[in-house]
Amino acid sequence: MDTARLDAALEEVRRAGVPGLFAEVRDGDRVWRGAAGVADVATGRPVTPDMRSRVGSVTKTFTAAAVLQLVDDGRVDLDAPVARHLPDLVPGERGDAITVRMLLDHTSGLAEYLPYAYPSLRPFPSLPDTRPDSLDDHRFTRFDPVELIALGVGAPATGAPGATPGVYSNTNYLLLGELLTRVTGTPAREHITRHVIARAGLRDTVLPVGTRLDGPHPRMYEAWFGMIDPPRDYSVFDMSWVGPAAALVSTTADLNRFYAALLGGRIVGPESLARMRRTVPVVSQEGTVIPYGLGLHPAEAPGRATFWGHGGTVWGAGAFSMTRADGGRQVTVLLNLQRWNALDASGRPVPHPVDGALAEFQRLAMYG
Repeated sequence: MDTARLDAALEEVRRAGVPGLFAEVRDGDRVWRGAAGVADVATGRPVTPDMRSRVGSVTKTFTAAAVLQLVDDGRVDLDAPVARHLPDLVPGERGDAITVRMLLDHTSGLAEYLPYAYPSLRPFPSLPDTRPDSLDDHRFTRFDPVELIALGVGAPATGAPGATPGVYSNTNYLLLGELLTRVTGTPAREHITRHVIARAGLRDTVLPVGTRLDGPHPRMYEAWFGMIDPPRDYSVFDMSWVGPAAALVSTTADLNRFYAALLGGRIVGPESLARMRRTVPVVSQEGTVIPYGLGLHPAEAPGRATFWGHGGTVWGAGAFSMTRADGGRQVTVLLNLQRWNALDASGRPVPHPVDGALAEFQRLAMYG
């Protein structure tokens, strides 16, 4: 682990245009923590490696782990129809055709609810036709997950249940949250906290209820493809719009601790862990096809060891957390800027220096 090179690579991401970012790399007993840039562009307050931040869809691994624990206990059947547990939320033939596994690996064919909940994002995936106005309109909106699910279920299907490639959709994970609630009789947030977060021994990880983060944290700046200029702080935001799909708050150290526990067999049983790492092709929100398991996806490079984990993004905050398959090396990086790319004439994101600098940091952090 070349700590000087890691420091320099992190600084390059800041120079490329990210206000602040912080990371932790673990390799056996060796630990490097680094930070570059500012937590607040107005005051110049620096970021520090121990700060909390929103980690977006990294939350999905936590939710998936809670569901797989119920599978281990015989309380949920992965290949049972969703209608067995949620007949009112996915009614009719689709409820009988979609299984719990299809929710976990995004092959349900259920559409993303987000463009329907945020009217100015309705034209998505046509990015030039979207506008960020709804972000401000819904900063303090308390969404009902059942109503959000209804938007996704009621939208045109993205494919037949079980068909591949699947299409990444937060609707799937809101449904899994409702499944957890109904099977256990405990709200999903409380169940995940007790059976996943606590079991992993995490001290700075929460599924928040309010709009503000507790403890030291950066402001979180959203650019929405250049339409918010300068980028606006969305660190104060009601996260009920994503709940068990992407609302988690954590730290670099806690995420590394969590994935070490998960891949080390201390959160779910060995059969369930193997299922989590069995992938199918899924179309990501960026439009690329990626291999996706049950709340996990791999990071792979020719001739290199495979890493497992998840990435995440919410308004203004991004996360990337990966652990080598043998548990020997771990990487987590958190950023306080999102959607920094401008759009070209065809409406596609233009490559930005941040993209290359961040990819180089990730490569160095994973492979040295």
